[in-house]
Amino acid sequence: MASEIEVVEEVESRNEDESSSSTAVVSGGVGEEESLRDDVYTAAAYGDMEKLQRLVESEGCSVSEPDGLGYYALQWAALNNRTAAAQYIIEHGGDVNAADHTGQTALHWSAVRGAVQVAELLLQEGGRVNAADMYGYQPTHVAAQYGQTAFLYYVVTKWNADPDVPDNDGRSPLHWAAYKGFADCIRLLLFLDAYRGRQDKEGCTPLHWAAIRGHLEACTVLVQAGKKEDLIVTDNTGLTPAQLASDKSHRQVAFFLGNARQLYDKRCDGSTRLGKLSKLGLAPVLCCTIFLLLTTYIHAVILASTLPKLTAAGALFAWLGVFLATAGLVTFYRCSRKDPGYIRRSQHDSQNIKDDVSSNLAVQTKKKV
Repeated sequence: MASEIEVVEEVESRNEDESSSSTAVVSGGVGEEESLRDDVYTAAAYGDMEKLQRLVESEGCSVSEPDGLGYYALQWAALNNRTAAAQYIIEHGGDVNAADHTGQTALHWSAVRGAVQVAELLLQEGGRVNAADMYGYQPTHVAAQYGQTAFLYYVVTKWNADPDVPDNDGRSPLHWAAYKGFADCIRLLLFLDAYRGRQDKEGCTPLHWAAIRGHLEACTVLVQAGKKEDLIVTDNTGLTPAQLASDKSHRQVAFFLGNARQLYDKRCDGSTRLGKLSKLGLAPVLCCTIFLLLTTYIHAVILASTLPKLTAAGALFAWLGVFLATAGLVTFYRCSRKDPGYIRRSQHDSQNIKDDVSSNLAVQTKKKV
């Protein structure tokens, strides 16, 4: 368990280093501030196209070389969703797949703040959607770590990014979304068929990490989408999610997980005949009721000897009712046994969704600039 905390601290320390470097750009001395600000990296970060063009075209500055900390101008533009600056950098020699000393590319940085517009530009220019850094983090991992649900949906559905790829420690984006408590990301990843039972090198599933951090909503989503086995699986130390939550003093989460397990224990076992029947819900009851009513109608109305004999038209109408009722019963049975499927979106609908996602992703509070 300690190694996971160390990994997270390493990630956060790297972010703090980046933040401190940009803080020096913003809050340095007067003379130092001018010298630090007058470079392509700061111009790219702020989207200052006038300064960027002057530095590149008039002063001959390169946009393909890293700064003193090993980060590229394209990464700073991607972090802050500066699409125009990113386009200019690429046109003047910037490499979309250039990796810094941690192995991260500009696409990784665009995932931090969910910069869909810049990500689209990078991918159209040949960016590798499955590029991994030194920790094995792909852009999908970074997006899950920062709760960027729209970015995740975009790169997975349009660019075929793997939503369930493990990092070097065996943790998938679902592990990270659960650890950080981003319930919407968890819902999306589960919808994209992410494996909720994957165990990392510590033996922990996403539910273990959600329980460790005390994220009740994340635990609720995972439990509702899972099975009883998800609640009783143990990590390398032999602890279940409920035991880990209790060990970390997350009483509400431990209580919820304990109750969920009790509810599963009270349910019928799905492997038995009674358990399989219970999974069908009310469908068998409705089918039997309709069948009994139909049989009663035939014997008590159509074939009844005490009632007047039906005319040809009346008999035809009566048997037509029987036929329609039987057809409805068969259709009901078939529908209850099949997957309802989905409605395929048209190209026009996809464009509307894309435009809506782009418009809703406003520039968030600056963390590094």
